[in-house]
Amino acid sequence: MKSLLRPALSLFVLLSLITGLAYPVLVTGVAQALFPDAANGSLVVKDGQAIGSRLIGQNFNDPKYFWGRPSATAPMPYNATSSGGSNLGPLNPALADAVKGRIAALRAADPGNTAPVPADLVTASASGLDPHISPAAARYQAGRVAHARNVDPAVVGKLIDQYTEGRQWGVFGEPRVNVLALNLALDTYH
Repeated sequence: MKSLLRPALSLFVLLSLITGLAYPVLVTGVAQALFPDAANGSLVVKDGQAIGSRLIGQNFNDPKYFWGRPSATAPMPYNATSSGGSNLGPLNPALADAVKGRIAALRAADPGNTAPVPADLVTASASGLDPHISPAAARYQAGRVAHARNVDPAVVGKLIDQYTEGRQWGVFGEPRVNVLALNLALDTYH
């Protein structure tokens, strides 16, 4: 038994050092050297203070800001430690009720807007943390934001165009707008 235990224990310690210490240190070092922004969370810094991440949505609810996708995280929206969707299927009455409530809230915030509400403004993403909205969702909100800021809607439209990101590598995904970046641009502009 002793002859079997010693090699097993030695192998356990060796593999623990390799996989638990050496590999994470190597990967962290390579990430810090080659991709420091991404390795540190893609933080957005304003006046020397981290105010968010380009990868995690934030809860904007002031009419002068663009609003992101609804978040299904608990106990608060956009809780990065609790990433996950609502897991409500398309036939679930709770999802239909939630969508109806979100549509009503959007209509109440901008009663003059009779355009169809884009789906991404009323449905949560799979992670509940999506920092992007579609250009259509941004344009849907442009009138409300322009009115709340007393800015020409054309200026807001130009900012939406400026902050619309294309498909990743020109192939993957859909065009999208980072809500935090757009809202920061609005604050800088006006």
